[in-house]
Amino acid sequence: MSLDPLAILAAFGLIFLAELPDKTMFASLAMGTRMRPLYVWFGTSTAFVAHVALAVGAGGLLGLLPDTAVKLVSAALFAFGAFVLLRSGGDDDEADGGGRTITGFWPVYTAAFMTVFISEWGDLTQITTANLAASNGLLPTAIGSAAALMTVSALALLAGRFIATRVPLRTVQRFGGLCMAALATWTLVQAFTG
Repeated sequence: MSLDPLAILAAFGLIFLAELPDKTMFASLAMGTRMRPLYVWFGTSTAFVAHVALAVGAGGLLGLLPDTAVKLVSAALFAFGAFVLLRSGGDDDEADGGGRTITGFWPVYTAAFMTVFISEWGDLTQITTANLAASNGLLPTAIGSAAALMTVSALALLAGRFIATRVPLRTVQRFGGLCMAALATWTLVQAFTG
């Protein structure tokens, strides 16, 4: 089995561009303002690698999963994320940038993993990965796709941390919560309108 660098680059480029405006990029950004970014990245990366493995292994069959059920669970997870961000404190006058940050590895990892793992079922990037695997080979597609997804997550987390150091925590949390609420609403509408 040959490892074609052009196939890896093609998979990376297509998946990177498809994931940039995706809901999981915004979810990563929001989680990065409230949780330890490295732990979030481990969780999102593990979920992305699992999805790439499933997409490459099962090809187009992943698109046959019950779309409505996946979208309803995804909407519920986004709504929960919005609730957590919108109800959290974060006084603007705290000099240390305080607020409660979720710091434990396993709670952060699990939240990030589950958010991405559930919301990526049947996603454009997963379907694109499955299609690329059929035409460009399994290993090059898996490497390029996983690297692209992990890179987008890292960029979102870096942006989230950068924003969190320059904008009051309460403002960042409110904005992140509103983004998550919008994603929950959008996913819920998609679940019922197809």
